[in-house]
Amino acid sequence: MSLSTSILLTIALAPLVGCVLAGFLGKFLGRAGSHSVTILGVAISCALSFYVLYQLTLGGAETYNQNIYTWFQIGPINASVGFLVDRLTAMMLVVVSFVSLLVHVYTIGYMADDDGYTRFFSYISLFTFSMFMLVMSNNFMQLFFGWEAVGLVSYLLIGFWYKRPTAIFANLKAFLVNRVGDFGFLLGIAAVLYFLHTLDYATAFGTAPSLIGKTLQITAGTHWEAATVICICLFIGAMGKSAQVPLHVWLPDSMEGPTPISALIHAATMVTAGIFMVARMSPLFELSSTALSFVLVIGATTALFTGLIGIVQNDIKRVIAYSTLSQLGYMTVALGVSMYAGAVFHLMTHAFFKALLFLGAGSVIIAMHHEQDMRYMGGLRKYMPITWLTMWAGSLALVAVPFTSGFYSKDAIIEAVGESHRWGAHYAYFCVMAGALVTGLYTFRQMYLTFHGKERFTVLDHHGHGHDEHDAHGHHEPGVLAHAPKESPWVVTLPLVLLAIPSLLVGFFTVGPVLFGQWFGSAIHVDEANNVLGELGQEFHGSLAMALHGFTQLPFLLVLVAFVTTTYIYLFNPAMAGRIKSALKPLWTVLDRKYWVDDVYFALFARGGVRLGRLFWKAGDTAVIDDVMVNGSVGLVHRIAATMRRLQSGYLYHYAFAMILGLILLLGGYWLFGSGPVGSVLAGQ
Repeated sequence: MSLSTSILLTIALAPLVGCVLAGFLGKFLGRAGSHSVTILGVAISCALSFYVLYQLTLGGAETYNQNIYTWFQIGPINASVGFLVDRLTAMMLVVVSFVSLLVHVYTIGYMADDDGYTRFFSYISLFTFSMFMLVMSNNFMQLFFGWEAVGLVSYLLIGFWYKRPTAIFANLKAFLVNRVGDFGFLLGIAAVLYFLHTLDYATAFGTAPSLIGKTLQITAGTHWEAATVICICLFIGAMGKSAQVPLHVWLPDSMEGPTPISALIHAATMVTAGIFMVARMSPLFELSSTALSFVLVIGATTALFTGLIGIVQNDIKRVIAYSTLSQLGYMTVALGVSMYAGAVFHLMTHAFFKALLFLGAGSVIIAMHHEQDMRYMGGLRKYMPITWLTMWAGSLALVAVPFTSGFYSKDAIIEAVGESHRWGAHYAYFCVMAGALVTGLYTFRQMYLTFHGKERFTVLDHHGHGHDEHDAHGHHEPGVLAHAPKESPWVVTLPLVLLAIPSLLVGFFTVGPVLFGQWFGSAIHVDEANNVLGELGQEFHGSLAMALHGFTQLPFLLVLVAFVTTTYIYLFNPAMAGRIKSALKPLWTVLDRKYWVDDVYFALFARGGVRLGRLFWKAGDTAVIDDVMVNGSVGLVHRIAATMRRLQSGYLYHYAFAMILGLILLLGGYWLFGSGPVGSVLAGQ
């Protein structure tokens, strides 16, 4: 049985139709019409995505790999629009469409008072289409199209509130940092074309072993393995898109966009594109241990050091943003030890609980009249019971408490790194293990500061008439609310409940087949020598046994230490937090300044680029073009014209004298050079 081309086209194009209708006909459709057509488009894609997953898993359908349309052909090289839909693609389609659908519904409540309501729905539907084109691609050219399309829509959505200078700065920062990664990504695609002479996945992966022994001379006298160069260049693209050190700096600032964007793009889907891409390229990456070690070290560094920054953040969304960076590091570590299935599995579970946490944070922000500083919250549990319970569900999954979805994916990654013998594995094991403690510290701190303890805000009107009157873009005195907080409307809380269910349960039911049952089949390739997941599978005795065993392992004990520590500090002895900050002020400063990475980038690239531009402007534009070429030529013409003006006196005798003088010179010249002595000499020669 084969999948239908029409079904796959409908999955990809339904959100695009909704985007076009809301974007170009939004004024005629109105708010209700705009969100209806976009939600309908994504709902159709979501339903069909589940159908495709069912057919590939239980329905006996075979992998679909066909070209739909030929984009261009130059000799033997062609680029097509085509789909490769296997179980890896099907999982991504379900994750993207399900989270996107819930975000669309959530947006009805969150953006209710925003002037750009229809534009926002158009943008998020366009993003969904772009992501579908990326994950369904069967060739590098279409992959690059989807890659750049999600980057473009991300730029539009981060700067959605374009009247805010901080939003414009954030979207420009994201755009520029991603261009760095995309340049490496494009070089990797070019290298694939150069060595393998194709842009098609199946052909490239089939001929990938031919790369063994081939080298590339980048600098004089230095030869690099072709596979290593290709994989590192491709991974540099993933570093930008999936925000890995040192190209991670754009993601925390992207929180300037509306909260639904944080859940849709910067937690659940777009930032995982790099993880998906490396998993898809596993036949190439398995050819280079050097590239995999590079991936491993980068991921481990990101997992620990960006998580540490989350401990000192006070903005509720930025805490979750740094958590996203850290969890992306875990996925990258899994890729580095050839545990591609584990990386994609954590991608799936993380998409549910991280989208839940972001949307929960958005619910809190609505209730707090768009206050995001946790220092002015506290005690919200009694005002927002649904948000409180669902965010606790997401938090438990994030810290990987046994039986939650996060436990099954994250704990497996930690164990796999411990089993690996790849260069850098010992460093990575320390980072991911320490990251378990760090994750617990910033997660429980966030929950306590937000929902527990005493109220640290002042309510002017205790009668509590809705928060919808507050301007979504307005500013107010920190900690002073016009009305008492209250639970968000059902369009906000329903997505929270629907995300909490898979955040708690999906790991229990899927860990066996996905991780240890070869569920991905031929979609992922792992050399037998690198198969750490196979070694772990020998010790797997079911989801229940794995969870019970997890209670005795070091990662859970570290989470328990974090829970006890944060509970004592933020519930029983809040003053201790200030004393710890004072005692660890040097370390606190380092984390608060984010290791000065942003400052270095600003000094070297932003400010340095401006200074270099001014130098070229003064030396090139001003000195050469303006002074010499433009002003110089103008001045020369001006001087010639001034001289000529003096000769044009207007008196007749001046002109008669000039004519006589000219005739004398003409005759003299003819006599001298024509028939005179000089002419005779020349004629004799």
